[in-house]
Amino acid sequence: MFRRYNFPRLGIIIAVLAALLAMLAVVLHRFEAVGFQIALPMLAVSALSGLLAVVLSAIGLITAWQQQKSVLPVLAGLLLGLIVAAPTILTMLSGSGVPRIHDITTDIDNPPEFKAVLALRTHTDNTLDRKSPENLTQLQQEAYPALKPLLLDRSRDIVFIQALQLAKSHGWKIAAASADKGTIEATATTPIMAFKDDVVIRIQSVEDKTRVDMRSVSRVGLSDLGANAARIQQFMNELSTSLKYPGR
Repeated sequence: MFRRYNFPRLGIIIAVLAALLAMLAVVLHRFEAVGFQIALPMLAVSALSGLLAVVLSAIGLITAWQQQKSVLPVLAGLLLGLIVAAPTILTMLSGSGVPRIHDITTDIDNPPEFKAVLALRTHTDNTLDRKSPENLTQLQQEAYPALKPLLLDRSRDIVFIQALQLAKSHGWKIAAASADKGTIEATATTPIMAFKDDVVIRIQSVEDKTRVDMRSVSRVGLSDLGANAARIQQFMNELSTSLKYPGR
């Protein structure tokens, strides 16, 4: 039955179309020609098409082996389909176990406030009032119980300098940095789709220690797929390590 269809050819064609659709979605979104509401469905369709190409190529691989034909064209479609489908599918799977929230902070009672970043946001961006969803605090605590403020045995000035250097090393665009106030505001941009997440870091003296709090908020999307919590945890770990072991 399968011999009536040219599965290797179908697999390659669909894989190429899926790759072109994925690239189009990325380019259009990066140049702000379309919003994420259009770009993300395009990526989803591209990923599904890539999976279809993998299935067709796998069938083609079997038929080519049975007919003792070259499997190189079939492998091309199989690999291209996997390359196109894998990033989107893995991202969706990694974010499937996290709540649909996009505003994460180490201080749920008194979150660090954005000021300079406000001028960079638009009315269509996600709100910063932490009132949506109503159980945001509970959802964050259940999903990220280990996310806590950082307490350091270093002066506030030293911590501020190191935190600012670290933020710059991540490629974040600094919107404001005040050593007197102990605050840093910046915007992180994802490398592929250029999604923007706003970050604020608050550094305070607490008795004989320095406390660092951080907040990371996605401008668009109901769910951040865990990206903001991961960003905060990574930054806190790197800051703590860099101050314990200077020069690393």
